[in-house]
Amino acid sequence: MIRATIGAWALGAAVMTLTCAGAIWRGAYPDPDDILRLLQVRDLLDGQLWWDVDQHRLASGMMHWSRLVDLPLAAVEWPLRAMFGQGVAERAALVVVPLLTLGVVMALAAAVTRRLAGEAAARTALLLSPLTVALVAQMRPMRIDHHGWQVALAMGALLTLLAPRPDARSGAAMGACLAALVTISLEGLPVTAALLGLAALAWAIEPSRARQLVAAGTTLFGAAVLLHLSTRGPHFWTAACDAVSPAWLAMLGVAAGGIALAAAIAPARRDAGGVAVRIALLALAGLGAAATLLAVDPSCTRGPFQMLDPLVRALWYENVTEGLPVWKQQPVWAVICVSLPLVGLYGGARALRAAAPARRAGWWLMLGALAAAFALSVMVSRSAATANAFALPGAAWIVSRLRRRARTVRGPMAPLAVAGALLVGAPGAAAIAVMGMPDTTGGVDETARLKLSGRLPCRDPKDALALGALPRTLVFAPIDVAPELIAATPQRAITSGHHRNARAMADVLTAFTAAPERAEAIVRRYGAGLVAGCPGLPETLLYAHTAPEGLWGRLERGERVAWLRPVSVPGDADGPARVLAWRVLPPERPRP
Repeated sequence: MIRATIGAWALGAAVMTLTCAGAIWRGAYPDPDDILRLLQVRDLLDGQLWWDVDQHRLASGMMHWSRLVDLPLAAVEWPLRAMFGQGVAERAALVVVPLLTLGVVMALAAAVTRRLAGEAAARTALLLSPLTVALVAQMRPMRIDHHGWQVALAMGALLTLLAPRPDARSGAAMGACLAALVTISLEGLPVTAALLGLAALAWAIEPSRARQLVAAGTTLFGAAVLLHLSTRGPHFWTAACDAVSPAWLAMLGVAAGGIALAAAIAPARRDAGGVAVRIALLALAGLGAAATLLAVDPSCTRGPFQMLDPLVRALWYENVTEGLPVWKQQPVWAVICVSLPLVGLYGGARALRAAAPARRAGWWLMLGALAAAFALSVMVSRSAATANAFALPGAAWIVSRLRRRARTVRGPMAPLAVAGALLVGAPGAAAIAVMGMPDTTGGVDETARLKLSGRLPCRDPKDALALGALPRTLVFAPIDVAPELIAATPQRAITSGHHRNARAMADVLTAFTAAPERAEAIVRRYGAGLVAGCPGLPETLLYAHTAPEGLWGRLERGERVAWLRPVSVPGDADGPARVLAWRVLPPERPRP
């Protein structure tokens, strides 16, 4: 299986690299978060403190990200810097690390499938992994955000949950994976709860699994404390609801203690009464953990986005599609998200019916994990990658059956039969073939870009890099332009699209949509030397549509604003600059 895994990964990595060659060459990032992750690693290697993850080229650049995701990127980049320079080293990390993450996920998917359905199905899982659109979207070159590692750690925890011997060793491995998962991002907490809950339910039914469950809960708590201490250091006791903090650690500690106590005092009977007692004890442990969170920091039960300014919620949060439910996605992306999990659920149910008695418990756990991940992905689109990864064993089982039947077909229809069998396990790719690629322009009609008073519309945020030719200053720029600007030019910007900077985001959105007089006070409060924007991008079109008489709407139409003067931005080999900029004039002094 090792050779098959390496071969399948190498082929998939080569195809993905060729497919993304244009983006790699241009430095086109899938998301602003990837740019900020690169900057976080760059700053670390340039001497920024390990404990400090804030972005200091932003006037408000508070970040809640974990250093754990920086480690593989820094490990690739650091030795290459001395030999080839920063540019080549960063580009190598942008390609190598996502593809290595894909290799880890492929190997884990094959291991899980082999454990459940044998080697033939495991080879099919290897074949399906790089064809799974929702999965590779998080692990393609240039995609270095934390979502790929979330999938890898969730798959690692699932593999240990399905261990043939549910002992303390497998439980400790599961707890370690889950601790790293929640440390990277609290987005992994629902999956963590689901997998730990399945381990608890399995113990309630089969009390011989007690050692695995206790080790998983204890290791989850202990490893989470150690990882929090090693990545936050002097900020260990800082209260936070969007990352691991004392409140969440207290909850995990009470949950681990409750699980250990339940396992110690519960009867070992396998009858209905014993099962009921064990479930009741687990319920008490869960209630105790929830009560602990409420007692230590009740605000964490409301989530990090509940206190957003209404303007930030309307113009930013509700336009971040990865955080929205599946019914608010583009139709093709909705099909990509849900189709393979449905195939996996069907294949897993069929496999459960056909499985030998010794493997049925594993399939029950597999189906439970997939059902939980699928329900989560329906509510939050960014969870689709984990749900699709969990779907691979069930999909591989059904595709293996179909491939065996397809081989019996003779004549010119034989290749079509085999291809049809594979498409059952790659419904996302079939959806793209039929419905087209998902729109990445934010739903902006190209004709709307051209109705900009004769101005040349921007093609993407990289057009703002022309501002690098101007004297260094603080640029009052749109939120989605800021990461590109600070990554590739000497300029500074106001803020990025991250909820800890909600006040600064509200100021940017308010200034661009408010009357010029009100916008002036906000811009001067930050001390910005330039106001700039890219006409034709989804964000600035949203400004103009929301407030046609606001600052951006007027500037885009070419109207004069008393406290701003247009600045000529140098063009490049492709023609004149597309970004627009205005110098902030000194405030007028009142006459005596």
